[in-house]
Amino acid sequence: MNSAQIIIQIIVALVAVACAIPGTFLVLRKMSLISDAISHSILLGIVIGFFIVEDTASPLLIVLAALAGIVTVILVEYIQKTGLVKEDTAIGLVFPALFSIGVILISKNANDVHLDIDSVMVGDLSLAPFDILQIGCIEGVTDSCINLGPKAIWVIGTILVITLILLFMFFKELKVSTFDAGLAAALGFSPLIMHYGLMTVSSITIVGAFDAVGPILVVALMIAPAATAYLFTKDLKKMLLLSCFFGVFAAISGYWLAHILDASISGSMTTVLAILFLLVYEPIITSILVSLTVGTSTIFYQYYELLVANETGIEHMLLGEKIQTVFAEFVFLDYVYILIIATVLTAFLIYILPKRGVIYGYYKVRQQKTEIMLLVFLLHIRNHSEESERHVKHLNEHINWQRLRSKSIVELAQKNNMITIDSSIISLTKKGEEFTEKAIDYIITNKDTEIEEMKDDFFLFRG
Repeated sequence: MNSAQIIIQIIVALVAVACAIPGTFLVLRKMSLISDAISHSILLGIVIGFFIVEDTASPLLIVLAALAGIVTVILVEYIQKTGLVKEDTAIGLVFPALFSIGVILISKNANDVHLDIDSVMVGDLSLAPFDILQIGCIEGVTDSCINLGPKAIWVIGTILVITLILLFMFFKELKVSTFDAGLAAALGFSPLIMHYGLMTVSSITIVGAFDAVGPILVVALMIAPAATAYLFTKDLKKMLLLSCFFGVFAAISGYWLAHILDASISGSMTTVLAILFLLVYEPIITSILVSLTVGTSTIFYQYYELLVANETGIEHMLLGEKIQTVFAEFVFLDYVYILIIATVLTAFLIYILPKRGVIYGYYKVRQQKTEIMLLVFLLHIRNHSEESERHVKHLNEHINWQRLRSKSIVELAQKNNMITIDSSIISLTKKGEEFTEKAIDYIITNKDTEIEEMKDDFFLFRG
């Protein structure tokens, strides 16, 4: 692995983390499409900046590009607030218009400038290590410049540091304004300032990565890792960490995939991000792929050991030659064995799969049945003041349950500190009363999702 390869991987890792942080909040705010709008509309700012300074390396281009992104957000918000169209429609109206203006200006006035379609739509990571940041240059003096290394690392690194500082400073405000704008306003946080602050950071991040990786990969790194992490957890801190991890993993994996296939680096990274999301979104597909991999690897390893033992010289071959040599030994029966192994493992994995498997499904249904019975029991206690109705021995008569079931529900209610028992008479605790009150409110308003979240708050034991 040469230095250029290391630099490219460092750049994409920095871009992945820098994009994952604002991307997480965009996904939670249901504003994923705005990143695509910003990534295209900033072209207009770049073009205007070039017309002013006539230098593609000028920092003014970044400033005006970021401003173009902010203008995009403001226009989208303005059109949306008219009530005539929804947010996605407003985005679809604004960014094609701004992007088209930028393309027209390039085609009419900057044909001889390096603002070609490849760098605008895809980006060229392979050239990023050679775009060097130099300072202290003296005109007419050779080798007077101080070489600080690839410019992309300095640009993205600076943006990442600023983003992290802002995240630590305003994490609470961002969190509250993201999930409950009304509460944020009541607490003295301005949801509007947080919104436009997030959009500004998103714009600057997209602009900073624009030259190195292009808007397509920036959008993918901003949204796909956060969307994948959202399938794993609803905890904001964990989601941020997982988004960064998925982004870096997909970026580096995509680079080596492009290296093996001799394909587009940005395209390969985006493809890995899509595959990663698909595998997490549909675990059954993951089970099949894992099973096929295990089956193939098992037989592959056996042939490899055999070839090594026969001293065929396979150990000294390149990786690609090793793979071709081993697969050349495969016969039809080997593929039959692979399918059998894969089928058995797939069935097993699907059976025990978390949240999708048969075992989990059985347990979940049983747990929900127990929780419903617990709620019915608590409502019964709440609605009856007579001691005869609340006596332990008479529960099975009044609620029509079997004695064993009555006993288990009473024990579960006690474990969760919902009831107290005094002389065999059951009474609700303060926690039990609060739970039943909220449950009744949610049942009346048909807020089923809120009931599930409420159970998480109240139940330490789920039966």
